[in-house]
Amino acid sequence: MAELLSKNDRRTHYCGTVRESDIGSEVCLMGWVQRQRDLGALIFIDLRDRTGIVQLAFDSETDKEVFDKAFGIRSEYVLCVKGTVRARGEGAINPNLPTGTVEVFVRELKILSVAQTPPFEVSDAKKTKDEIALKYRYLDLRRPSLQRNIMMRHQIAKVAREYYYENGFLEIETPMMIKSTPEGARDYLVPSRVHKGSFYALPQSPQLYKQLLMLSGYDRYIQLARCFRDEDLRADRQPEFTQIDLEMSFANEEDVMAMNEGFIKRVFKEVLNVDIPTPMPRITFAEAMSRYGSDKPDTRFGMEIQDLSETVKGCGFGVFTSAIEAGGSVRCIVAKQAAATLTRKEIDKLTEHAKGIGAKGLAYIRWVDDAPNCSFAKFLTPEELSAILAAGNMEKGDVMLIVADKNKVVLPTLGALRSILGKKLDLIPEGKFNFLWVVEFPFFEWNEETEHWDAMHHPFTMPLAECLPYLESDPGAVRAQCYDMVLNGTELLSGSIRITDWQLQEKMFKALGLSEEDIARKFGFLVDAYKYGAPPHGGSGMGLDRLAMIMTGADSLRDVVAFPKVQNASELMSQCPTPVADADLEALGIAVVAADEE
Repeated sequence: MAELLSKNDRRTHYCGTVRESDIGSEVCLMGWVQRQRDLGALIFIDLRDRTGIVQLAFDSETDKEVFDKAFGIRSEYVLCVKGTVRARGEGAINPNLPTGTVEVFVRELKILSVAQTPPFEVSDAKKTKDEIALKYRYLDLRRPSLQRNIMMRHQIAKVAREYYYENGFLEIETPMMIKSTPEGARDYLVPSRVHKGSFYALPQSPQLYKQLLMLSGYDRYIQLARCFRDEDLRADRQPEFTQIDLEMSFANEEDVMAMNEGFIKRVFKEVLNVDIPTPMPRITFAEAMSRYGSDKPDTRFGMEIQDLSETVKGCGFGVFTSAIEAGGSVRCIVAKQAAATLTRKEIDKLTEHAKGIGAKGLAYIRWVDDAPNCSFAKFLTPEELSAILAAGNMEKGDVMLIVADKNKVVLPTLGALRSILGKKLDLIPEGKFNFLWVVEFPFFEWNEETEHWDAMHHPFTMPLAECLPYLESDPGAVRAQCYDMVLNGTELLSGSIRITDWQLQEKMFKALGLSEEDIARKFGFLVDAYKYGAPPHGGSGMGLDRLAMIMTGADSLRDVVAFPKVQNASELMSQCPTPVADADLEALGIAVVAADEE
């Protein structure tokens, strides 16, 4: 039977804060039972809260009623105990616990809540299947590692607010139900009961509103903004997420980048005691793709992409020569001293992965014995093979992987293989944080399905001044004043300087294939606002969840989000999304069509 707290039951310490300096003190502790150990005349209970664990002791000097009550206690019971802090015996010290030199001799014990046997042990020592852990997320969240992650996420958010407040930013909330505007992913839509047949959208970002706040004269805006995107999930993506969103008036990209660097430097120092050097290195989008095959490269290890096009031009292998003649290239990565690990079977797996990305195949040279094993050797002269080995700086024990095709296939394919090999070959050092800025992204990217140009960033991004003449004549040559902060191969932040000239904004919309009617319908309010005096401004959005994931060393966003969704965007604990009552749908003017009726 659960007992109630009285007005005299006031917690004096958290479990993990009891220390040798408290020996002799009377304490009142509350928390969950990690485990109970019955040694006959002696009972020990490990009591846990978010700060850690402390040992409770019951022995022959304990009141019999209290001792008998302790005998029946099981894991996850919730207790209130009062007692005296005393030193542990010489052989009973636990050096792995901050409280390991002391224990609490219990005089009073209340069972505040009786727990059923949990479906898994609440511990970091044993791995629980994700499906079970997420179904009972409220139990999973009691694990010390998850509690540390969630509390560190809180610290990061706290530092963010303090830093930006100190730099003159105002925290301003923007609406959660907004007009649906194209932003790169599908919107989550909210039907209106009052305006039947019309819908709000949940914001993919506060983009338009923060720009309007700059037009309204607030100068510096900050928000830890909730954002929503209906897109396929992965380890570093959730359908709802939080970003540290900011906007600055009378600022250029140097100002925005420096402001974000200052935050990163401070948060890593305060939370992890790690010094991040600034200014951070910068590379252009073109250089990032050419060297790493990715616009978010992991620079903690080498294995950069090498261009073999000049070396193999005119060789006897038609796959290479035809790719070059079609305007593409032949490029490779070289895995040093990896021949023992990258067996023929492993290379076949990499080939299938490359094909899944879009490559037609994967050529290789694997140098194990005195003579290298080349998958296309029969098409080459000995001199041509030697030239390729020299160009790739290959040595005995190395493996070269080669892709020949258009650059839009070659570069991302090799970039993906590089990432796989970085992990497989254990090339990525632990505890290293490599930041860099990727700048000068293309403004447009060609959409082969729709056969028109799309905005790579978003349509409110300012092109580089020298690229303005190419807007209509050569859209592919237009580069944007945008910037991504990358950390260890993860895009952490994306931002840009905004267009503030309404005539240029209309021109950009038209370059993206929007008609006058489309512009008025989707963005008319923004274009109108720019006609009333707009300061130059720019901003960014930094993924708070992704930052927390990397700083905690977690493998997935699930480990830094309290109640995450799984791959199909459902939540296993509450089992949402779920159908709603017909009466609720009728009030909204909505009819649901069954899948087999479509």
